[in-house]
Amino acid sequence: MYVHSPITPCARLCSQMTKMADSSVDVIEGCRLPVLRKNQENEDEWPLAEILSVKEIPGRKLYYVHYIDFNKRLDEWVTPERLDMKKLQFPKKEAKTPTKNGLPGSRPSSPEREVKRKAESVSLATQVSPATPVPSLPGLAEASQVSVYPAVRDTNTFNLKSNAHDDHEQLTSLTTVHQHFITFPLICFPRCANVYLPPGEDSQDSSDGIPSAPRMTGSLVSDRSHDDIVTRMKNIDCIELGRHRLKPWYFSPYPQELTTLPILYLCEFCLKYLKSLKCLQRHLTKCNLRHPPGNEIYRKGTISFFEIDGRKNKTYSQNLCLLAKCFLDHKTLYYDTDPFLFYVMTEYDSKGFHIVGYFSKEKESTEDYNVACILTLPPYQRRGYGKLLIEFSYELSKVEGKTGTPEKPLSDLGLLSYRSYWSQTILEILMDLKPDNGERPQITINEISEITSVKKEDVISTLQYLNLINYYKGQYILTLSEDIVEGHERAMQKRHLPIDPKCLHFTPKDWSKRGKW
Repeated sequence: MYVHSPITPCARLCSQMTKMADSSVDVIEGCRLPVLRKNQENEDEWPLAEILSVKEIPGRKLYYVHYIDFNKRLDEWVTPERLDMKKLQFPKKEAKTPTKNGLPGSRPSSPEREVKRKAESVSLATQVSPATPVPSLPGLAEASQVSVYPAVRDTNTFNLKSNAHDDHEQLTSLTTVHQHFITFPLICFPRCANVYLPPGEDSQDSSDGIPSAPRMTGSLVSDRSHDDIVTRMKNIDCIELGRHRLKPWYFSPYPQELTTLPILYLCEFCLKYLKSLKCLQRHLTKCNLRHPPGNEIYRKGTISFFEIDGRKNKTYSQNLCLLAKCFLDHKTLYYDTDPFLFYVMTEYDSKGFHIVGYFSKEKESTEDYNVACILTLPPYQRRGYGKLLIEFSYELSKVEGKTGTPEKPLSDLGLLSYRSYWSQTILEILMDLKPDNGERPQITINEISEITSVKKEDVISTLQYLNLINYYKGQYILTLSEDIVEGHERAMQKRHLPIDPKCLHFTPKDWSKRGKW
């Protein structure tokens, strides 16, 4: 039997006072409190969020919140009803300006605090230890010594040593093969070669790590040192691109007068931005483009790739970068597109070639980067187009006779796509190996790199990520379990869009011999 306990006058008074206190509290920028949102299972949750901005519209206030430890693309405007005022945390007045990896945060501070922060940053810079040197492999004279390299996925360690008189001499095969396992003995690495073992799984993610000395030559490379409240907030509500309406994830430096519009209209062929549907319709009567400017270098079925020179088609390239910045947080925008080539993937129908995604690359890269920036537009994500872009970038590297790697840091989605592509590509090669004269097949890291055009460092990190490398009786072997083989076969069945090299019509240019791009 349910007994209803009466509310005493004292409890009622306390409840009313609490509500009055909650309603009278003025939530300001920098406050933190739980905010109601729906998770992937459409269930209510109350993650901690930070108030980045407050604005008033007729009748009520709106708060722009960033969910702590969540990706910035989930940031949004919320109503007061979604705020848990009982757990409100005000910003500490004497708190130091928040920093991330030594870079200044984005909250405003007083002049005195600013001077203090600069002094502390100078002090910090003098205390930072130099980067950890990359270990080198032991040579012939160091055959008895063993260097330990950390694995990527777990705490196991791999011992790497050279025990052959010839730097490239193959290791002997295993004398036993365990049931349900296939082994691929590896060749020793060259003596004294520097092996770069990439950091942990999340260190390349833009939300987790920032390089201590970021490169500033990439088309959209960001060092986060310029961040402020404005660039932390989405400034475009909606973009209409052809038959799609896109909700931007991040800030993009479109002209200020366009940020107040409910919808920003783009021509899907030249990517020009317009403020109204009427302006777009008028523009379409004058725009003669039905495909991206530049040369079509690949076509198979409805999929085409266009190569666009950032110098010859500067306006299109800049508009493409503005659109891409809406969905890329870890990069910043450079208006000098001259040193870059843009490869735009399109889908063809009776109305023209519709942009699906793109990647950019430097005309001359001293660090073997074959991708500076890569993006699949949200309407086309989770359909295999991301791997198609990645595969196409490596096909270009094969034609150029080079190995390549994407610029770091990769976004969270970019890292997942590259890991998946590297894993599938390397496993495909290992599974296609045939025994030689009755002996178990053998392959080297260099051979895998040459076949795939994937840089050796990425091959090594992928093998470690898959936990394929094992040390057995003085040599390295690659072990494929049944689970890995079955998982790879399932993944390959889902890939319906491979690149056909026969459909690629591409002649690489030697940009170093040109006085100007």
